Amino acid sequence: MTATGTVTATLLALCPILLGAGFLLGRRTAHPTGRSDVGTPVERATFETLHTASLAAPALRAGLTEDTARKSARRLRSLLGTEALALTNRSTVLAWDGTSEHPHAKHVMPQLEPLLAGGRTVAFDCGCDTLDCPLRWAVAAPVVADGRVRGAVVAYAPRESAVLARATDEVARWVSVQLELAELDRSRTRLIEAEIKALRAQISPHFIFNSLAAIASFVRTDPERARELLLEFADFTRYSFRRHGEFTTLADELHSIDQYLALVRARFGDRLTVTLRIAPEVLPVTLPFLCLQPLVENAVKHGLEGTVTRSRISIGATDAGAEAEVVIEDDGVGMDPDRLRAILRGEGDRSTGIGLSNVDERLRQVFGDAYGLVIETAEGAGTKITVRIPKYRAGVYAP
Repeated sequence: MTATGTVTATLLALCPILLGAGFLLGRRTAHPTGRSDVGTPVERATFETLHTASLAAPALRAGLTEDTARKSARRLRSLLGTEALALTNRSTVLAWDGTSEHPHAKHVMPQLEPLLAGGRTVAFDCGCDTLDCPLRWAVAAPVVADGRVRGAVVAYAPRESAVLARATDEVARWVSVQLELAELDRSRTRLIEAEIKALRAQISPHFIFNSLAAIASFVRTDPERARELLLEFADFTRYSFRRHGEFTTLADELHSIDQYLALVRARFGDRLTVTLRIAPEVLPVTLPFLCLQPLVENAVKHGLEGTVTRSRISIGATDAGAEAEVVIEDDGVGMDPDRLRAILRGEGDRSTGIGLSNVDERLRQVFGDAYGLVIETAEGAGTKITVRIPKYRAGVYAP
């Protein structure tokens, strides 16, 4: 099972337990709209528990820091219905919520040494001298991420409670899941950055050299065209090597492709014919950065390789209801289907494999497996690549 699958399974397993904690505590709840007649007490407790957990999750998805602990501690204490709660890392108390800054807050870490060493829930007497002390007893449960104890959730109560002990343990497990998801988010970001770097590295030094050589050839014969091509080259490289955002708009991606093709046509002249048919209504659609450009580069490469003296490439973008459909087609040498399948598995040669397999994987990662590349090709029959892009997907937006 993958890391993502493990975390998902853990999260699903925790849901009924976390809800059970809300039931056992029996806290009185109210509907967010102020209505008090919504469902049974158990149903209201269920809603309140889910709502409170959802409010605590966003901060924890950014990792365990003093800021995120402070933002989530109040929600976690509300989940447990306890008098006070501390959230710690391995060395210090990151946040304290509940009974105002209590002396116990300064003595939490020594009590956690067994937990930090062994990763097991511990309970301890707080050593209160007064009979009405609201923080006489505490239970601490480990927060574990990536197989290591990262800190603890410590809940305080006026007396021992087996219910609170179990509830604290389950809330700590839920916090651990959020931290695992935070790490997956960071890993995904690092992976996407690495993939984009790989695509940037694929921009051939030969293409850069040939583009500059083509521009230079016009300096004396057609200075105005040389100037225009130089601006196209500058804009193309600026877009390809930009440092922010994993998404872009179809308009920006097509604009960069048009600049790339202008440089290619300057070199190959009438050997290359390009046709673009773009529906204006799909231009604002958001897609992964550098998603279409590698496909066009492959079309140019395969359209003019071997003994082919002339090539025609067509690029179309149409409105397909809830989706935009982009089709890139060339009449070049084509490809053996078995070789194509190997490339999409990441087993092909580096020059082609990075482009196709990278784009296919990123599309599936962002939009789901139904949105991978659809490629029709055969040796000597050219290549047609179809890309479907949802017009809207939560979390997908251009900077």
